[in-house]
Amino acid sequence: MTDETTAKPHRAHHWRRDLVELAALFTAVAAADTMADTVVHGPDGPVLLISSAAALLATTAFHTWWSRRGRRRPAPRPQERPQQDTAAAGTALWRMRTTVRDEPGSLAALCTSLAREGVDILSLQTHPLADGVVDELLLRAPAALTAGGLADAAAAGGGRDTWLERADAHDLVDAPTRVLNLATRTALDAAELPLALRRLLGRCTIRSVPARSPRGGAPSPQVPAEGVWEETEMRLRDPSGGSITIERPYLPFTPTEFARARALVELDARLGPRVPTRADVLTLPEGNEITVRRSGAGDLAAARAMHERCSAATLAQRYHGPLGDADRYLRHLLSPRFGRTLAACTATGRIVALGHLLWDGDETEVALLVEDEWQRRGVGGELLARLVDLAVADGCRSVYAVTRSSNTGMVAAMRALDLPLDYQVEEGTLVITVRLAPAPAPALPPTP
Repeated sequence: MTDETTAKPHRAHHWRRDLVELAALFTAVAAADTMADTVVHGPDGPVLLISSAAALLATTAFHTWWSRRGRRRPAPRPQERPQQDTAAAGTALWRMRTTVRDEPGSLAALCTSLAREGVDILSLQTHPLADGVVDELLLRAPAALTAGGLADAAAAGGGRDTWLERADAHDLVDAPTRVLNLATRTALDAAELPLALRRLLGRCTIRSVPARSPRGGAPSPQVPAEGVWEETEMRLRDPSGGSITIERPYLPFTPTEFARARALVELDARLGPRVPTRADVLTLPEGNEITVRRSGAGDLAAARAMHERCSAATLAQRYHGPLGDADRYLRHLLSPRFGRTLAACTATGRIVALGHLLWDGDETEVALLVEDEWQRRGVGGELLARLVDLAVADGCRSVYAVTRSSNTGMVAAMRALDLPLDYQVEEGTLVITVRLAPAPAPALPPTP
């Protein structure tokens, strides 16, 4: 029953269509016959027919030419214009952090808003929060697009608390690869932990606080084993004693960053004390050979013996304080938590000079101590050049030395680096700063 009922309307539909087409055909034939009789029997019939044919041919030829011209020069689609303009005007790399709602489509809205400005997203990390998600993006944006324009685009896409900073080619390494490289460097050298934390968390201030002050003061407060995280500050327990404090006032830390920092500190704790054993043998201009190597807490006794051989004037130029404090500072200076130490040793293994590269918050200090009998023989210059090389390899943008204006040997060694120097003199104290790289562009504070 169903098939039969369905077939009847279908056949009626075909008959109606055929009747309509047949009626249209007869109507067209009648109209053509009437027009032909009118044109042929008229006074200018042949001329009118020839003119109509010529106009039709001309119209067809013009339409064909116009169509081919349009295919040869296609107009750019609207979505392609920002990319072409970007390629012509150049691009700039940016790091962006913005908080979006933790719901489906929020990331898509942010990406769409940035795409309208011709911004290309090169990498993306997500940091979950209790009330949203922090998206960290590496962007390639048109050079003409300002930080304010990027912040407005993020806000239009639902982002809030947006933070922006100019990036460079080093930021193109993806996050897992960067973390693995930092873990490898930390595993090879205990002095890498502060630097690894700084590279992991961006521009921040890192301070290693010893369990007890070198001057014998009260012990520092104990940090819980799980650490402490308070918005823009972290405090972690140092495996070698004391604590590590990390501050980043311009950008709050996220739980993900806190977990990564704790993992690096735990790796360092499991591996224990370690110092690379590499050593370089140098020949001084006078022909003597010395060995330059990394130094650590195991050299404490040899370093104190060198102190005993140094004059009071030499120790005063180095430590700028009471001579009794010199030995107290040695344990602090030889700890890898506070920087790197290079020792210059004779063929018999006796230490005759020490060079320190010290992490001073977000700055780096360089200091030298050369035994009196080995001064003016090029030992200090060799140590200083290697310390500066280490600072460059660690990404430091400048190092500074604090000495007395009468310490001509230190001044000569700094000038021999052939690098830009800045001098500051205050009440007999000379601060010499060596600029290793241009200062970073300031980060923009988060915008609501």
